[in-house]
Amino acid sequence: MAKINLDINGKKQVVDVDPKTPMLWVLRDHLNLVGTKYGCGVAQCGACTILLEGTAVRSCMLPVSQVENKSITTIEGLSENGDHPVQKAWLEHDVAQCGYCQAGQIMTAVALLEKNPKPSDEEIEAALHGNICRCGTYLRIKAAVKTAAQS
Repeated sequence: MAKINLDINGKKQVVDVDPKTPMLWVLRDHLNLVGTKYGCGVAQCGACTILLEGTAVRSCMLPVSQVENKSITTIEGLSENGDHPVQKAWLEHDVAQCGYCQAGQIMTAVALLEKNPKPSDEEIEAALHGNICRCGTYLRIKAAVKTAAQS
């Protein structure tokens, strides 16, 4: 066990965990931030996506020791009232069906739009490639990203 200093959603926190613990489990089990979901456990589905220094990363395979003192944003930290432009666009386009993958999809879209505010269809598809939606709402996801890009 080790004390690890974290910067989660703009708040400094210290956790006492095994340094090899995946960030996903630190968020869910130690910090009660359960919006980030467990999907596959091998960084292939995108349900566990968070922002690390503004870049979309899969938290299920990311050891907590690698993120010490780095800025981490989870779906809970995106906005207090669900009024981030991407979240609003998600609602406008009725993207979520089961909703399980949506936090990861949204975080990936936010990272894309922060780096590329006006992405083409191909750039949206490339950025979100690998974020699996079991309900198949890919067309609505792309439409929501395009709407958010216009905000």
